[in-house]
Amino acid sequence: MTATQDARPRGARLPRLARRAQLLGAAQEVFVAQGYHSAAMDDIAERAGVSKPVLYQHFPGKLDLYLALLDLHTEALVAAVRAALASTTDNKQRVLATMQAYFHYVDREGEAFRLVFESDLTSEDAVRERVDRANHECALAMSEVIVEDTGLAQQEAMLLAVGLAGMAHVSARWWLSNNGSIPRDAAAQMLAALAWRGIRGFPMTGEQAVGEHPAAR
Repeated sequence: MTATQDARPRGARLPRLARRAQLLGAAQEVFVAQGYHSAAMDDIAERAGVSKPVLYQHFPGKLDLYLALLDLHTEALVAAVRAALASTTDNKQRVLATMQAYFHYVDREGEAFRLVFESDLTSEDAVRERVDRANHECALAMSEVIVEDTGLAQQEAMLLAVGLAGMAHVSARWWLSNNGSIPRDAAAQMLAALAWRGIRGFPMTGEQAVGEHPAAR
């Protein structure tokens, strides 16, 4: 159901976790449709089909609702990246899986992704901190694999990982903003090819950094 549809009818009492999920879903629809600053708790309560007191029982204010949504979506991105990295031991395929994770995430989340990363509330410290933390955790997960496979120092690996994560994040955002003009999987494969051409130059632990990495041949 979208934010433009009629408000949900009031129903029976729900278990706390189910009610919380319902309220977050309603809040997401309203925030996506109106933006944070224009959205009102009245709108969210109406969308969820509950009274304002019920809404306030779960979330003391609008910012609390927004931050809970932000936590939900940033955790999903970090989990997707970690799952991609763990999906194979073939590093070329790891790079592809990681880029696909970003593109699949923005494609699946759509407007919710914009809510998280292109919000009209990015100047709020608590929002910025959560977005920065998600980006850091994605890069940290990549750096752990780079350290393990190359023997680079942690800070060196983190530098490379930040570059890879930034490439994936910015490119996926661009792809989404252009309405997926390039097919999603083709876009992820193109970006993975670019990333692999760079990262494969760092030899596996114990190999000499001479010429092209054997795994790239």
